Amino acid sequence: MIVIPAIDLRGGRCVRLVQGDPRRERRYHEDPAEAALRWIRAGARWLHVVDLDGAFAGRPVQLEVVAAIVRLASAAGVQVQAGGGLRTERDIAAALDAGVRRVVVGTAAHALPGHLLHRYGERLAVAVDARAGGLAVQGWRRVRRTDPLIVARRLAACGVRRFVYTATARDGTLAGTDLEGLRRFLAAVSPLPVIAAGGVARAEELEALRALGVEGVIVGRALYEGRLDPALLAAETPAAGAAAGAAPTYAAAPPPERGDPETC
Repeated sequence: MIVIPAIDLRGGRCVRLVQGDPRRERRYHEDPAEAALRWIRAGARWLHVVDLDGAFAGRPVQLEVVAAIVRLASAAGVQVQAGGGLRTERDIAAALDAGVRRVVVGTAAHALPGHLLHRYGERLAVAVDARAGGLAVQGWRRVRRTDPLIVARRLAACGVRRFVYTATARDGTLAGTDLEGLRRFLAAVSPLPVIAAGGVARAEELEALRALGVEGVIVGRALYEGRLDPALLAAETPAAGAAAGAAPTYAAAPPPERGDPETC
C-alpha cells in the first residue's frame, strides 16, 4: 500500500475543500508546483491531482497546470493520476496527451463505449464518490440515489480495472476513514484494486487501511497540516494477503444483478 498526496487545483492555487464544498476552502500553496515539489522531495511515488474548477464546469479547466505538474513529476520518476471534469473521450485523451499516467473519471464512465474502457485499461480508474448511501455527482453538488456498490459492479463488468473510493462526507474533515463503507466496497469489486480517500487524519488509520487490502490511500489535509509525517510517502507496505513485489491480478467482477440500470 502506498500513500498518495492530493493536489487539488482551484483558481490556479493548491487548496482543499471540506466535503467538496466550494464555500469551505482551505488554501495551502499559491503555486501548485510548490506542493508537487514538496511531496516529490518527500519521496512520493504518485501524485493525485484534481482540477476542481474542471469538476464544477464539467470539462477540464486547468490542464496546463496539470501538465506543468506532470513535467516536474516525470523528471523525478514520479507518476501522476489526475481527474476533474474528464467526462468525454476527448477530455480523457487530452489528459493522457498532457503526460498523465492515469486518468480518474467519475461514474459517468458508464457513458463511455465499453471498448474504450478495455483500451485504456490500467490508465483509467473510476472514482466512486459515496455520500448518504448514494453517489455524489457533478462536482459533488448533487447526490444520485443509486447504490454505489451496484454501480461499481456494473462498471467492473464493463471493463474498469481500478477504482478510487471516496467517503465524501469525510473528505477534508480529518474525521477519520469510513472503514466499514470501504470494507463493503472492497468486497463488492474484489479482486480489483481500490485506492481509498476521505478523512484520513492519523498514522494508525493507514495500518487499518493496509489490513483491509487497499492498493493506496489518498491523503490531503493531514499532510498539508503536519498531522502525518511526509516520510510515509516514501514507504510502502504490502496490502493484506499480498506478497511484497507481487504483480496484481485482475479478474472480472461478478456481473450486475438483473435489472440494474445502465448496464453495458
